[in-house]
Amino acid sequence: MDLAAVSSILRLLADPTRVRLLALLEREELTVAELAAVLHLAQPRVSTHLAKLKEAELVRDRRAGVSAYYRANGDSDEPQQALLKSLRESIDDALLREDAARLPGVLAQRAREEGWADTVAGDMERHYSPGRTWETLARSLLQLLETGDVLDIASGDGITAELLAPHARSIVCVDSSDRVVEAAAQRLKPFTNVEVRQGDMHALDLGERRFDLVLMLHALTYAEHPAKAVSEASRLLRSGGRLLAVTLGKHDHRAVVEPFDHRNLGFSSSELDGFAMSAGLEVISCNRLSRERKAPHFEVISLLARKP
Repeated sequence: MDLAAVSSILRLLADPTRVRLLALLEREELTVAELAAVLHLAQPRVSTHLAKLKEAELVRDRRAGVSAYYRANGDSDEPQQALLKSLRESIDDALLREDAARLPGVLAQRAREEGWADTVAGDMERHYSPGRTWETLARSLLQLLETGDVLDIASGDGITAELLAPHARSIVCVDSSDRVVEAAAQRLKPFTNVEVRQGDMHALDLGERRFDLVLMLHALTYAEHPAKAVSEASRLLRSGGRLLAVTLGKHDHRAVVEPFDHRNLGFSSSELDGFAMSAGLEVISCNRLSRERKAPHFEVISLLARKP
């Protein structure tokens, strides 16, 4: 950001009411009436401040029937998000804590007046309701799959294999960490069709075994030589078998990923395409799966390829 842009945001947030609004909208999506109730302010005053925040693209809104719901704009550019994060982390104020304490009561009032589904329509995936979790959804949809023989490379402590085991003929999990392999073996004890091994994704020693599906779920960020790792995965596929690789998109946030021991800073779709084609695979799809709402807005990309 240039000096003019920074100065503009700082001038905008020089008003404490706008800071209070932004703090609430980073927590929850709210209407003008709800914001007014939390802040103990008149609705026209709240609307005026929201218009300023929206004009600066710090908040955005969506229509739901006759209501407009406002939320903080998590998709603004990274320098702006970094500035806001710095300001947010430097503020410790009793008034903001009081606002946060009043928020649950306002949300409870909303739930009494409307059905839950109506209050989150168009944004349902961001909100909890009993039993409605991503784990439940994954376990439900996995019942539709028949995966055959599966190789899970960089399998971690076995959560993916635990999900897939009831729907696979066999699963071999490979990870480079002895401690992680031990944890996976404990988790996967109930499944007689799952085997856990220690190994290097760049040189997999599995004899003549071949697989219908090879998974590399966030494996490539740990690969010293990602092209070689994809080539190894291809070698172990049967004809007609598929490789599914999921990884971070290319980024420049080294400091953020260093604590997670990443060996590289993600990949572009064209790089993944190149790895697959060099390994003799036919690319079925290679696209972005998601973009995180919060800075630094990591993207996740997925490669699906088939062995001829």
